[in-house]
Amino acid sequence: METLNVTYKPFGKRAILVQWDADYDVNVLEIILNFKNSILKKRTKAILEVITAYNSITIIYEDGIENIYDEILALKSIYLDCDSSNIVKKRLWKIPVCYDPKFGVDLEEVSVKNNLNYSEVIGCHSTTIYTLYFIGFLPGFLYLGGLDKMLHFPRKKTPRLLVEKGAVGIGGSQTGVYPQESSGGWNIIGNSPIQFFDRKRKEPCFAKPGDKVQFIPIDVHQHKEILKLVSYKRYAIESEVLDA
Repeated sequence: METLNVTYKPFGKRAILVQWDADYDVNVLEIILNFKNSILKKRTKAILEVITAYNSITIIYEDGIENIYDEILALKSIYLDCDSSNIVKKRLWKIPVCYDPKFGVDLEEVSVKNNLNYSEVIGCHSTTIYTLYFIGFLPGFLYLGGLDKMLHFPRKKTPRLLVEKGAVGIGGSQTGVYPQESSGGWNIIGNSPIQFFDRKRKEPCFAKPGDKVQFIPIDVHQHKEILKLVSYKRYAIESEVLDA
């Protein structure tokens, strides 16, 4: 296991927060996901949920933690024994996005202030392969890392009260998609017609932390057609298994 400064501390009565003293990157993510899988595989104490973020894991237990020190020692032991066999295979998800100005209400501002034309913004955004670090903020909201520096753009000082479902946005050094209508301060450059979260499915969100995402440009007509297929539950998101 790579040597990094790791801290363990109580997080309420039924949880422990584990944090890595490191900026988020793919290597740190692999360590975090490896640790998560090891916890779920080896820990006998009833665990309700293990939540990952950029540089942390929160382990939530079904019951109160009787002895926090013993539990932290157990987690430290698991961390030290982690090995690469716990890594789950990743997928590359190809998500259709319509970058038409009809949807990309901030596309012009992002283009002008970054000294790029529309085609350059779209090309740069859609050719990058992003890493999914975690899912949060809203159910199905994918926090993606890897946005090209050419497209970095500050969040809005005053968030919109309503952002459309499927809106593809840029916020600082990140990009992501709003899985449902919401308020939000990211700059909207397009819209994806797919369903990012469905609580009726066995896996409500199709993607998992560690997966990769690429945005595939589509036109307005294709956007309408995919929306129809999604409404009839006949649309399958294109994906492929990545080599380890």
